Amino acid sequence: MPTGQHSESLIPPLGVEEEFLVVDADRGEVVPEAATVVDGARPTLGARVGGEITKLQLETRTDPCQSVDDLAAQLVEGRAAVQTAARSAGLRVIASGSPVLGRAVPPPLTEGPRQDRGTATFRGLHDELAICAVHVHVQQPDRDRAVLIGNHLRAHLPVLIALTANSPYWAERDTGYASWRSVTWGRWPVAGPPPYLTSARQYDDHVDMLLDAGALVDHGTIFWDLRLSAHHPTLEVRVADVPVTAAESAALAALVRALVVVAGEAVDEGDEGPRLVPDLLRLAYWRAARDGMGGHGVDVGTGRLLPASALAERLVERARPALDAAGDRERVQGWLKWLAADGDGATRQRAARTVRGRLSDVVDELVSRTAPDVPTREEGTPA
Repeated sequence: MPTGQHSESLIPPLGVEEEFLVVDADRGEVVPEAATVVDGARPTLGARVGGEITKLQLETRTDPCQSVDDLAAQLVEGRAAVQTAARSAGLRVIASGSPVLGRAVPPPLTEGPRQDRGTATFRGLHDELAICAVHVHVQQPDRDRAVLIGNHLRAHLPVLIALTANSPYWAERDTGYASWRSVTWGRWPVAGPPPYLTSARQYDDHVDMLLDAGALVDHGTIFWDLRLSAHHPTLEVRVADVPVTAAESAALAALVRALVVVAGEAVDEGDEGPRLVPDLLRLAYWRAARDGMGGHGVDVGTGRLLPASALAERLVERARPALDAAGDRERVQGWLKWLAADGDGATRQRAARTVRGRLSDVVDELVSRTAPDVPTREEGTPA
């Protein structure tokens, strides 16, 4: 097929995992009741819902989808099911990259030998595990090709952080960052962008080295923001805070898939991806985490400061041929317009606090947006 032309048959299936925090319905504080919500949602979602490493969190998953419309429907269904299950137990679920209210440091961990090995290995880092991300899986059965595609995607990770920034609060205070989750996650020995690698063999050898060095508990604790899935034939992009709404998660997934497709075309033409200056990539990560979509970001190729909105628009333009082929351009461009009008998730969280200065209002706003079709207040109680 000529360069720049895409066919729907070349658009791979994708799937999404979303992580949520469980909060008390009255106080809005995070509570260790994730298992209760998972049990309540399982009759509806089956294997598409499960627990996480802390008892404050749970995760929903979609099946592999060819259409982002189908993916979005599953995201909405998952959110509605866990919110309904939470409501029946006097709880609520919120989509926030970090807790707003309540004691989350250290978080209560789920029990098990793997968790015990993790605590022995990572120690105090486990104190900051009550953070929630969204993971986008794009089918890529050729592992060598997937590694090279990852080299291209490394340059886009800071912009994806800015687009989804939704964790301004930590320990009941405003951190001044749009994505504090990204900052805390970066402290782990195997986190952030993966190294530049040129084959699946080199990828596996690098992981084995990390295992031998004691930086991993197992292959599942490769916490890079971009990795080959340990369980599926997918390339997994896990850099983003969980967005406030299902619509944003769907738009993110559409954009990530399009970037994978465009990068795959470059790989097929012999381009193994740019060798970025590590300090510039680190700087771009920090600036995106601090400012989100409300400020400036760093061009990882030049080090220049540019408006975050310009970097996002440039990224969407890069993905445009594949977005058009999949019928997803309107969805993604609509997301950018929405962010320009209402701000990223962190901006919206702060706006909810502005009226009365109460963090409980932030939680109420997140509850109402996480699954908007599910009632969030008992009949007769004040709004």
